[in-house]
Amino acid sequence: MSDLDEHLAAIQGGDPDAFERWVAAAEATVRLSLRSFAAVVDTEAVLQETLLRTWQVAPRFVPDGRPNALLRLAIRMARNLAISERRRTRPGPFEPSDQPPDDAPVVTPDPLLRKAIALCREQLEGRPAQALEARLGAAGAEPDELLARRLSMTLNTFLQNFTRARRLLAECLKRRGVDLARELG
Repeated sequence: MSDLDEHLAAIQGGDPDAFERWVAAAEATVRLSLRSFAAVVDTEAVLQETLLRTWQVAPRFVPDGRPNALLRLAIRMARNLAISERRRTRPGPFEPSDQPPDDAPVVTPDPLLRKAIALCREQLEGRPAQALEARLGAAGAEPDELLARRLSMTLNTFLQNFTRARRLLAECLKRRGVDLARELG
């Protein structure tokens, strides 16, 4: 994969299409960098917040001259956000077991996996689908309490529906031959 900083000048100029291309190429690597946090924080929310913050800081970002500087910044931000979220929700010591180096390899997203995820998301219905879309749409910028109120749910009902959505997605992906343990680990 090429140096994703080829998009940096356009991103810094406010070009959302350039940022979209950067995200398409960088998302899997950032997501993979969060795998050690999967059991203790909502890594999808952390990922979405990271992408939002990357867009916000990009105009002021000064690359260090090494390849994929913006990607390395995003990975660092994602891991710091995950650590902060872990500390906020579960006091006590936690050391991620597999911290990748700053120059972690760039992972190419699997288009077939993306298609399977999209198809499974389309099959979700009702309240679980609403809870999942609300959480993803908020990109980590809004608390679950607010999302629940918007959907006229109690917080507990919202969390149950979100959990149901995750379980239904996992079952659908399994039926499509996706080994989540292998993909996430």
